[in-house]
Parts: sequence; C-alpha cells; structure tokens
Amino acid sequence: MRAEIDEVGVKKAYARWAPVYDLVFGGTLFDRGRRAAIEAADRAGGTILEVGVGTGISLSDYSPNNRVVGVDLSEHMLRKAKARVSELALTHVVQLEVMDAEHLSFADASFDVVVATYVVSTCPNPEAALNEFARVVKPGGEIVLANRVGAEAGLRRKVEEMLRPVVCWLGWRLDFPWNRFADWLASRNDILLIERRAMPPFNHFSLLRFSKSLR
Repeated sequence: MRAEIDEVGVKKAYARWAPVYDLVFGGTLFDRGRRAAIEAADRAGGTILEVGVGTGISLSDYSPNNRVVGVDLSEHMLRKAKARVSELALTHVVQLEVMDAEHLSFADASFDVVVATYVVSTCPNPEAALNEFARVVKPGGEIVLANRVGAEAGLRRKVEEMLRPVVCWLGWRLDFPWNRFADWLASRNDILLIERRAMPPFNHFSLLRFSKSLR
C-alpha cells in the first residue's frame, strides 16, 4: 500500500468515495468546519471559488448574493454536484468544472475568495495548491481553509505516521502539521494569516483565513 498521495491515487479514492461521500463527509464530524468556512467566505463576499467542491454538499449554504464557482479533480464527484445544482435550482452557482487544485486554469486575480474545505492535505503537493489559491485570488481577497492539522510531536504524531499508508489509500493525509502552513507563509511576502481557529472534534481541525496584500 502506498505511503504517499499521488493524483492517480486521489482520483481512484474519490471515485470510490462518490457513492457514500454525502453520508460520510456531510455529517457532524466535518460540518462545523465547512460551515465556518462558508460563513467566512460569505462575509468577504463577491465571486467565490470553492476548490474540492466534491458532490456539492456546501453549495446550497452560500449566500445567493454571491457568485460561486466550484472545481474538483473527481469527475464522479462533480457529476453529483451538477445534479444537485440543477435539482435545487442554485442560481448563484455559475460554474462547475473538473480541475486540479495544483493547476487551476483561471487567470490571475480572478476571485474575491478562494475556499478549500478538507482539501489541502489531499493534494500530492499541498504547497503548489496553496500557491495556486494565492495566484487566483484578488489583491485584498481571502483564502479560507478548513483543514485537519496534524500533530508536531508525541504519541498522536507517531499514530499518524503509522496510519499513513491506510489513510493515503483513502485519499488524504493525517500527518500534516502546522509547520507546513507556516513554512509556506514564510515563503511568500504577499500572504498574511488573519485567523487560525481550532475546530471540533478534539481541535484536530482548524479554520484558517489568509489575506492577499494589495501591493
């Protein structure tokens, strides 16, 4: 069983998840972080890009006053998202496309807000995805993430490392500590952390908000 994430593996994993995704990821375990991210995006307002939109379980929660574009690597997931948009007549959702978070095909500064809930640690190269989020968000705009933050040390860190092969097969990482985000921030002079809030359960997840400088 592989111990690292790659694009092919992620596509296969989420093709497996697609039939039960809403049941597993739409429950209370992930709901608080997802709703917190949507609320933050709606406060910023404007044109919102949701990366890793999945089956679209979040789309009906955005304010109809904003315009939402959704992308996902999994065609299986996106097929369900498009059906949801049609069924619920979500007119604020203006575009849904198959797209890789690490290679977004949007022009620079296209969006007021970029949202990614439980996505960054599923990417083969998370820093590449974060750089893409920073590229497509407008100066003065926000990047809003809900993400699991792994342990830096101790027993939980050892357990996360031990479980890595199984969790990678499922399509994500447990061992994704805060220093990955901190190092990425240090590599950029145009991105500022404006909020880091622990989220349930057990504060293993965090709401992270970044702003892009106007310069």
